Amino acid sequence: MRVIFPILLTFVALSLLPSIETKRPGKGRGLKGAKQKFTQERLRMKALRRQSRSGLSGVDTPNCSERTQSGEIYVDCQDQRLTSIPSSSAWSRVPKHLLLARNQIKALRDGSFLGYESLSSLDLQQNQISQVEEGAFQGLTHLTTLLLQHNRLRTLSEEALIPMPNLRYLRLYDNPWKCLCPMESLIRTLQVPSNRNLGNHAKCAEPISLKNRKLKQIDPELLCEELDPNINITQSIEPSPIRGKSDATTLCHTYIFPLTWMDCRNRGLTEVPSGIPDNVVRVDLSHNKIHHLKPRDFQGARSLRILNLSNNNMERLDTGSLSGLLHLHELDLSSNGLHFVQYGVLEDLYFLSNLKLGGNPWVCDYNIHYMVYWLRLHPGVKHSGLLCQSPLEYIGKRVEDYMHSYNRECPRDRQLSRPDQNQRDAELWGTPMELQGEVEEELEPSHLRAPQKYQIFRLA
Repeated sequence: MRVIFPILLTFVALSLLPSIETKRPGKGRGLKGAKQKFTQERLRMKALRRQSRSGLSGVDTPNCSERTQSGEIYVDCQDQRLTSIPSSSAWSRVPKHLLLARNQIKALRDGSFLGYESLSSLDLQQNQISQVEEGAFQGLTHLTTLLLQHNRLRTLSEEALIPMPNLRYLRLYDNPWKCLCPMESLIRTLQVPSNRNLGNHAKCAEPISLKNRKLKQIDPELLCEELDPNINITQSIEPSPIRGKSDATTLCHTYIFPLTWMDCRNRGLTEVPSGIPDNVVRVDLSHNKIHHLKPRDFQGARSLRILNLSNNNMERLDTGSLSGLLHLHELDLSSNGLHFVQYGVLEDLYFLSNLKLGGNPWVCDYNIHYMVYWLRLHPGVKHSGLLCQSPLEYIGKRVEDYMHSYNRECPRDRQLSRPDQNQRDAELWGTPMELQGEVEEELEPSHLRAPQKYQIFRLA
């Protein structure tokens, strides 16, 4: 007891020092500053106790990687089955970016990120987070990006955001938000005009009267009003809007390391989703059911450099479907159902360097000529998989070899080898269908026409 009593006395004296210091003249902090400092110290002690318990039990020992990208330190702890936030002392260098996506974290406790004061981005998406205590983000004064999408959050206090004065990007969508009175302060904060990148696309899951309404658009005044039991709540349900294109930010997972990219694989998509952010560098749309690319499908995706459209059973690419992708470097069209590529589809791809074309049933006839001529005019494009799958005489041959043999053969000889086709053509002489064919030939760009070595005259 003689030893314990002096230790307790010393601890009490040290805990009183902050409040004594605030009363000194000239400091100007007041009771509010003392309270805030005491709260921070309390959170720090709680975090240290929690981390020490975690260290002693050997639970959640991270097996993460530390990487450097553009001079900044990234700690990658994705897919590690973590149930709590690792201690900052586990890293050899101070991280600027902490990636904790796809783990099993269920709650963010007070002081969870003490020691991570230098963070500028924090990725917590695709966990099981259902609770965030008000002091969870204490100390993250430099944080600009916080990703909390694809979790189980039903409510969140505005107080939790106060320790992050520099927050510019906050992702909250795909959470079952319960839009009642406890959410009022948060929703008011999200709707401030200067917070235009906080909470976009997040929607209410309940009550029924507000289901699928965006947090940015609902009236905060309605959240704290008591519902009259005599009112039929179904009367306030708005009619379902006309179904439009799916939104990429809500359907796909967005990652920030090692570059900003969207994972849209295996989503059952039948068309390219809208709203791909202009800062996304890579989009993976493989293993969906997108059979047809339409004009302006990638409008706004100005920074896109890598695009994967493989394994979609795609049959057609319209002219203009890739327009605007001026900085695209890699395009994967493999394992689809393409027979040829429409004239003009590739014209905007000035910086393309890698084109994957394997696994498509390419038909080696006149329609394939555009692809070959485009590749000849862009020798810096590395391509693979351009093999004929029909007709029978060219199966397995490179399309370039087909073109070489096509240019060697006499067109008249090719016509004589198919008398039935000539007979059918004779029946069409002077008809609108023959005229249409002649017009289509005239519309073909001159630089894509095969050299005319022979002239063929039709005699009545």
